[in-house]
Amino acid sequence: MPELQLGLDTFGDVTVDEATGEPLPYPQVIRNVVAEAELADQVGVDAIGIGEHHRDDFAVSSPDMVLAAVAARTERILLGTAVTVLSSDDPVRVYERFATLDALSHGRAEVTLGRGSFTESFPLFGLDLADYDRLFAEKLDLWAALQGEGTVTWDAGELRPPLRGARIFPRTERGSIPTWIGVGGSPESVVRTARYGFPLMLAIIGGDPARFGPYTDLYRRALQELEQPDLPIGVHSPGFVADTDEEARELLYPHFKAQRDRIGAERGWGPVTRAQYDAEVDHGALFVGSPETVARKIATTVRFLGIQRFDLKYSNGGVPHERAMRSIELYGTRVIPRVRELLAEESAEASLVD
Repeated sequence: MPELQLGLDTFGDVTVDEATGEPLPYPQVIRNVVAEAELADQVGVDAIGIGEHHRDDFAVSSPDMVLAAVAARTERILLGTAVTVLSSDDPVRVYERFATLDALSHGRAEVTLGRGSFTESFPLFGLDLADYDRLFAEKLDLWAALQGEGTVTWDAGELRPPLRGARIFPRTERGSIPTWIGVGGSPESVVRTARYGFPLMLAIIGGDPARFGPYTDLYRRALQELEQPDLPIGVHSPGFVADTDEEARELLYPHFKAQRDRIGAERGWGPVTRAQYDAEVDHGALFVGSPETVARKIATTVRFLGIQRFDLKYSNGGVPHERAMRSIELYGTRVIPRVRELLAEESAEASLVD
């Protein structure tokens, strides 16, 4: 299994001007995302994921375009998507775009495929939400057929037309696009990910991360039963790093509440309270605090779930760009080294016991 990777994710949330509190225009938000990714590369973050949304509170609808700009300004960081909504896109076009990104970045491209937690892209692209599950199942099957970059004949779908002896260009230098499958907690999705032989990325955005232990166990059992090799498991969770615990909590809360309440109003949830927020920071999936606090919480999650990748979703609603940059700096220079130190200490202690 690969060494633990520690990354960052963003959905390109529309942020506010720190001085005025007014939302920044979309072009500035996109430029800021590129600057944030450039900083992440400089401070030693392993990967950056940029997600896809098609609604007014997010600026990024075309992550691969933003990642291409990032590729030109970075040297070592992996370039991927916090999610690519494969259900409302075409697998061939997605593959072509990421093969191009892989060329521009000298082999640093990867992709996380998912169904998406928002559905605006379906009517936008003329798709029927009644086909939500079938669209993803068919297109994931085609995506799997594209791996290896040989001649593709595929006719397993009812919604997507078949391919007959097709070739996809450009080809990559390594013959495939590294692919994660984003899963929110469906056992069927976990098993399907194992069946196709893709690494699993768990989106843990609420509740104690330990409750996902049965899903990591299920994935590993499924890999064994399907005679697949051991594959990495990742976790994507929201968080925010500041110099002190108090500063991190206070800076994030108003932006977290504004975003959660807006989404909650669309989905029938009640407004989030400060007590709920604090409980999620203390015991749930919000990785918020000083570098030491966040590092210890990440290390605990890595140990308990046995994961090989942790991505902190550092963008949270309107948090100003300047604050996000400080969070990224602290994550790269202090959180990541401390996580590795904590895990190494535990490994050394375990060796002594053995």
